[in-house]
Amino acid sequence: MAPSRIDAEFATGTTSKSQFQNTNDQKIHYGDWRDDFFRDGYVIIKGVLPKDRARQYQSEALTWLESFGIGFDRNDITTWKKENVPQSFKGGMYLHFSAAHEKYVWDVRCEPGVIEPFAKLWGTDELVVSFDTVNVTLPQSIVGTYDSKPWPHVDQAPERRGLRCVQGIVNLSESGPNDGGLVVMKGSSPLFEQFFDENPVTGPTPWRTAKHKDFHPFHDKDLDWYRARGCELIKVCAEPGDLILWDSRQMHWAQFGESDLIRTIVYATYTPATWMSEEDRALKKDLFKNYETTTHWPHTNLFTHGKAMITVDGKEIPDPLERGEPITKPERSEKLLKLAGAMKY
Repeated sequence: MAPSRIDAEFATGTTSKSQFQNTNDQKIHYGDWRDDFFRDGYVIIKGVLPKDRARQYQSEALTWLESFGIGFDRNDITTWKKENVPQSFKGGMYLHFSAAHEKYVWDVRCEPGVIEPFAKLWGTDELVVSFDTVNVTLPQSIVGTYDSKPWPHVDQAPERRGLRCVQGIVNLSESGPNDGGLVVMKGSSPLFEQFFDENPVTGPTPWRTAKHKDFHPFHDKDLDWYRARGCELIKVCAEPGDLILWDSRQMHWAQFGESDLIRTIVYATYTPATWMSEEDRALKKDLFKNYETTTHWPHTNLFTHGKAMITVDGKEIPDPLERGEPITKPERSEKLLKLAGAMKY
């Protein structure tokens, strides 16, 4: 049987069926990158930022990493050690330290070239953005292997039907075949509903916490199911200034590279502001006020990752490196406040 806990939003939704058209039924021919997106479940949009600007944002990300003062120096490769950077998830995703609200992160989110593809996809420029994190991953070839294996998953609960969320990576560094980057199961998102109809979720689902209700992990046999239907694993290659978009129903994970490059990206996801309930709007304003990092979802499933903790003598205590606010705060322009959900359109 399917999971018994189904949110009202899962069951009824807040928008019309036409706004959440199933990609299986996609009949429209756009004559642009959207055709690739709906067919493959992902797309690379080249040069949404000039390369020199992307490199400058990467420099600001590295300056942020150096600001913790625990040994990391971008110009001294001997300092590229795991113990010289603050704690992160999966080797480089910074879920704490007010990382999501640093000025350079908001500057990236407010870039017209980053916003425009989402506006084109959703058919509106009145959008809200996720308080998603950044990824600054030191290379395994220098720091040693990370304790993380491939973790194929989707970021949309099986109960949510249709296109509900499109995630984004703003690439600030190279992501070639041997560099760290995104791996997708090409063509898997159009099969999302079929997969869960044929393979309903049964048994315990320990990952289905409130924070991770829009998360589902896959097993090897599930990858075989998709491969049998013509899907293939692709390492997505991109350059600094490129935008990678993928459907949250697309199977994906992050791959560590074999090169000596520092992977540097900003995660940015936008959805129509009208999709956000008043309750979620109030919550989002509070999260914004407190500089919290949240999930990939901009308009719902708004849960904080909380504060960084460490274990000392068997007890969890606050990480002394934790920050209550960014070291460089963004200017709270009207554009930023509307994207943040703190001001209505």
